[in-house]
Amino acid sequence: MLVTTLLAPGPAHAVGGGGTRGDGPVGGVNGNQLTAKASTSRIKVTHTSGPTGGRGTLSSVDPTWEPPPCWYEPVFTPEQLKNFAETEAAGDVSIRQGWYGEGLWTDHFRDGKEARNYFGTPANVPGCKNYNLGRDGYFWRGVAPDWSALDDTSLCSRLMFWQDAGEVPDEPEAPTPEVLAAYAYDKVKVPETEIELKPTNRSTVNLPTWVWLDKAAFKDVTVRAELPHTGLWAETTAKPVALHLDPGTEDAETYPASGDCEIDADGSIGTPYTRGSADEIPPCGIRYLRASGGEPYRLTASITWEISWQGTGGAQGDLPDGTFETTQDMTVQEIQSVNR
Repeated sequence: MLVTTLLAPGPAHAVGGGGTRGDGPVGGVNGNQLTAKASTSRIKVTHTSGPTGGRGTLSSVDPTWEPPPCWYEPVFTPEQLKNFAETEAAGDVSIRQGWYGEGLWTDHFRDGKEARNYFGTPANVPGCKNYNLGRDGYFWRGVAPDWSALDDTSLCSRLMFWQDAGEVPDEPEAPTPEVLAAYAYDKVKVPETEIELKPTNRSTVNLPTWVWLDKAAFKDVTVRAELPHTGLWAETTAKPVALHLDPGTEDAETYPASGDCEIDADGSIGTPYTRGSADEIPPCGIRYLRASGGEPYRLTASITWEISWQGTGGAQGDLPDGTFETTQDMTVQEIQSVNR
């Protein structure tokens, strides 16, 4: 049975018999790196510098910013497409259209027959002869890693198409270094750095709590994103620039008053507490004005990371700052005194 499955926001439906599919693209090639999923990107991301083992994912400070929802990528060489069409023959021929059955693939890519594109233009796409075997290049197709973010059916809508080697398609959704940089944004993993406190987890009303971060754990993190067979790459760097303190209650004062502790010249934030400094005003810290009572306050420390990128051909730019929050309980007690 030959089945063409169409994908669109909301319930999906099948043409030509068979089932339905409403949970995004499916399909694949067994046992290797190829895939017939239009939700799977081939962009390779590697950590190139900065602390390793980070697990924190940055949140953009700009709530309106989103990475590109889709772009085109090379998928198959002629030999790979021939093998896929004549063995697996089940996967996505475009970002919204799946073909299930060998005849659909061989008719279009081997025998040169036109194929129907239900979402893109032209509506009828000329086929190619014998998978373009002997030619140097790749078959490209749209990719949408986050299916829920793709609500415009015109984006990345071409059926799988041919592009000569060393060339990038002349399409609005063609990949660029900036696209790779944006893709890498949420691949940046920062350390789950815990702020240093004195007193630790327990403070006293009207006495300052000192806050600081050690420069050893507070360094730039860089990841590199590369799209194979295109020569395109980008390196996205997250640079820590500030710490913001939220005491968890209005009955508190922050130092400085804004709650924003700037990074020092040596890469640290704040000043470590030393004996004898209990009554001094810390450059970065909190003074609680009321006891916490039965429930501790939730102290939130938000680290701001400045995001920049550079890529192929000297391209460079900035992306919205990112933040990463940590929280901890703060019990605040009254000073106890005894009168005789």
